[in-house]
Amino acid sequence: MKIEAGDFVAFHYVGRFENGEVFDTSYEDIAKENGIYVEEREYGPLGVNVGVGEIIPGLDEALIGMELGEKKTVTIPPEKAYGMPNPELVIDVAKTEFSNVGIEPIEGMYIMTDSGIAKIAKVGEEKVTLDFNHPLAGKTLVFEVEIVEIQKEKSEAESALDVQG
Repeated sequence: MKIEAGDFVAFHYVGRFENGEVFDTSYEDIAKENGIYVEEREYGPLGVNVGVGEIIPGLDEALIGMELGEKKTVTIPPEKAYGMPNPELVIDVAKTEFSNVGIEPIEGMYIMTDSGIAKIAKVGEEKVTLDFNHPLAGKTLVFEVEIVEIQKEKSEAESALDVQG
């Protein structure tokens, strides 16, 4: 049974950069081994509806045609992942904006703003440069995926029976 658009799929994954560095995974032991373990996170297979844009396009497309138990490694260019960095999403703000709210800006730090999450790209004497691009923008990503569950999309007739039953 091959995965088609509209199916619900659960899969394990390991996400790496081209240099082999792991940036995300659904496996708790791999997260711990690679120093990216997050205690509050629940590790396990990721469940998605395929072909509807719930995950990055390159991964969405790679799942189509796979079968239960199948493993695959897929390399995804930035255009099919988080896109290329957009220079319009890098802005300067007055350093006083930070002191007004009691934050000491540090390069590399992520902050929540009214416009979303931003990385502090640079701290100057009077200005702080904020980067609102996704942290993985511009990166080629390599995913190892393993399909652990497939639920075929129900036809409208089957869905109607579920409602009546």
